[in-house]
Amino acid sequence: MRTFRYTCITATLLGMIMAACSSPSANDAVLLPVKDDPTISFSLWFKVGSQCDPEGKEGLAAMTAAMLTRGGTVGKSYEDILDALYPLYAEYGSSCDKEMTVISGRVHRDNLEVYYPLLTDALLHPGFREEDFSRIKSESLNMLEKTLRYSSDEELGKAVFYNAVYDGTNYGHLNLGTVSSLNSITLDDIRAFYEKWYTRGNIVIGIAGGYDSELPARLRKDLEALPEGAPVLPEAPQPGDISGLRFTMVEKECNATAISFGFPIDVLRGDDDFWALALFNSWFGEHRNSSSHLYQVIREARGMNYGDYSYIEIFPNGGRRSMPAPNNARRQQLFEVWLRPVQHEYRHFALRAAVRELQMVIENGMTQEQFELTQQFLNKYALHYATTTSERLGYAIDAAFYGLDGDYTELFRSKIEALTLQQVNDAIHRHLQHENMQVGIVTMDAQSFADDLLRDAPSPVTYSTPKPDEVLEEDKAIAAYPLKVEDGNIRIVPVDKIFN
Repeated sequence: MRTFRYTCITATLLGMIMAACSSPSANDAVLLPVKDDPTISFSLWFKVGSQCDPEGKEGLAAMTAAMLTRGGTVGKSYEDILDALYPLYAEYGSSCDKEMTVISGRVHRDNLEVYYPLLTDALLHPGFREEDFSRIKSESLNMLEKTLRYSSDEELGKAVFYNAVYDGTNYGHLNLGTVSSLNSITLDDIRAFYEKWYTRGNIVIGIAGGYDSELPARLRKDLEALPEGAPVLPEAPQPGDISGLRFTMVEKECNATAISFGFPIDVLRGDDDFWALALFNSWFGEHRNSSSHLYQVIREARGMNYGDYSYIEIFPNGGRRSMPAPNNARRQQLFEVWLRPVQHEYRHFALRAAVRELQMVIENGMTQEQFELTQQFLNKYALHYATTTSERLGYAIDAAFYGLDGDYTELFRSKIEALTLQQVNDAIHRHLQHENMQVGIVTMDAQSFADDLLRDAPSPVTYSTPKPDEVLEEDKAIAAYPLKVEDGNIRIVPVDKIFN
């Protein structure tokens, strides 16, 4: 009989999370009993993601996960499952990133006995029905061909940027795949992928909330019905060197220009320099934070767009989320700056302003005052990372991936509190740069922008409302800031050709 090692955790309203795993390869359970929580949350982490997609079948991992949670089982149609879940006010679903696929669900503990067999049946006895396969494939193609291309320039720009950063690696395609790869995937591909990767040696189970002490053992026993085996993951990606500023521009009829830029970094959650970069990043461009530096320079002082943010970890669906989503843990991360769309006339200036600010902080570091204010801010702000039991479970699963012990929120706060300004500035100098970056852009009349970039043409701006003299004086320096884009480093792709 297969055995699992358990770590039990007492969770408080402040989010006391303990992660059981000592390394991503450990086969453990992550348990967060919360006595007074009337709900029970499940997170079943399979160590498989889009990095495992076979060549030419990109999107297979995501489609397989979707077939498990948005399709029928051997004994029930998907409509039957939805009808059964509806009166329970419960659900289950899946997320698939580069390294992790997580089957998650949540139910009131009074409804567990009705809900539990639905969840386990979906995982253990998938129906892989033709009607579900056709529907999910159609939805995936629509997401690529319609939604991503035409409904969200921000997400489109970031997706183009990510693909460019990881080109040539197993991270170098959308989790969703491409139009041609999705069209090539068959039900037999889905079945084979499931049989290879959804094994008892490839899972970490997570349970949180007001469950009884017998539930973990029950789930462990039921999951023994999964096939044996622990498939070998691909090696961690090694992104290629970036020489200069390299642009991928998507030509599209649009009202504003979306910009994302950055580069890979060899710093992961839990590394000594991670905490220092996290403090820097919060000051420089905390997501949806109006007090951060980039926001103040581009949005607040100049009113050019809705927001300007930076990241030291992947942050999917930033346009819809205020806090980072769990279960996107990776063995390779990146530094990213996201400029929410600016009017086309401001695109060159806004890009220059952001790169210039990055260069200045690399050269000059943070000040003591900036450091102390950010340190105090993060001590409170970190409490918002995981405010629900299901979110705390997600962070605990991520902690298992990174080999971290204890409550991540409390670990984060303690590490931030222990930092010095010198440690932060040293980490900035070690890991950040501004000269060699990938840039993803969605814009109209892309060739004109490319010509301006190659000529390093000045990009002065005018405003519809008066600006302080110090802003106008700084604008002169920004408008002439050299980006030094070399010929051959700009690629323009029509929107209807992207992700084909």
